[in-house]
Amino acid sequence: MNDIFKRIEELGIVPVVKINKPQDAVPLGKALLLGDLPVAEITFRTSAAEYAIKALTEELPELLVGAGTVLTIEQVQKAISAGAQFIVAPGFNTKVVDYCLENNIPITPGVNSPTQIEIALEKGLKIVKFFPAEASGGLALLKAMSGPFSEINFIPTGGIEQNNLLSYLAHPQVIACGGSWMVKSDLISSQNFERITELTREAVSTMLGFQLAHLGINEENQEKALSSANLLSRHFYFNIKEGNSSIFAGTGFEVMKERYLGEHGHIAIATNSINRAIAYLKRKGISILPDTAKESEGKLKAVYLDMDISGFAVHLIQR
Repeated sequence: MNDIFKRIEELGIVPVVKINKPQDAVPLGKALLLGDLPVAEITFRTSAAEYAIKALTEELPELLVGAGTVLTIEQVQKAISAGAQFIVAPGFNTKVVDYCLENNIPITPGVNSPTQIEIALEKGLKIVKFFPAEASGGLALLKAMSGPFSEINFIPTGGIEQNNLLSYLAHPQVIACGGSWMVKSDLISSQNFERITELTREAVSTMLGFQLAHLGINEENQEKALSSANLLSRHFYFNIKEGNSSIFAGTGFEVMKERYLGEHGHIAIATNSINRAIAYLKRKGISILPDTAKESEGKLKAVYLDMDISGFAVHLIQR
């Protein structure tokens, strides 16, 4: 997968932005960065698009900037010259697609039929935009279309909102979703960038879905671990489940049979996407401890972070 698309997959959400006034571009970009979502697709629906892309890429280099609603080769050229790192088209214009492929420009053309997916595959594309997602039949159509085409991935856009975001992201062939609910035109034109930051943070929070999974308690040996687990069980009616290295009391407490990471134990945090959570925390300056990673069927399921909270280590768990 192209490095740009890997970054988009890690981010999970692509804000689709319509800029009317050039001077709003940089404040909008800063609002997205404060909202923990360093990406923007600037649509060529207005004459301000080219300027906005140039301003964002020059002044906010940490922001991944692409061009959307690209209809012509001329628009591709303008977008790339302005600094755009990827191109998004609403439909499948073969001339635009061919130009981008010939010039090694990442592009996601729009599709909403099996025939268009086959054309994309013939051209060597592995990622396409499912557009307009909801109007075309939503997740039901996407599931039906993706079945015969396991080698292609999608970025659904159009009608994606806070309330259906997770449903789309849960599909194994969806790498990200495009949406404008956190960057609506009226919020930008009224310069309500604080609200954009709030909505963006809400979207990221929904996507990651961080939640306490359990509290780990370090004990020195199996005997003490069993004693602590039994104490929790006896007084609070938690069922005991013993494993190789620990004993669970209910689902909320894991008592370790020997001391592990953390002075007192660990805090386990569940997430909807452990890979996106790792990428998000990396942007916050928090890295993982690779030696602690646990996989199942080739997929990462749990890993400790290089951080400590009040004597407790922290690890992520794939929900």
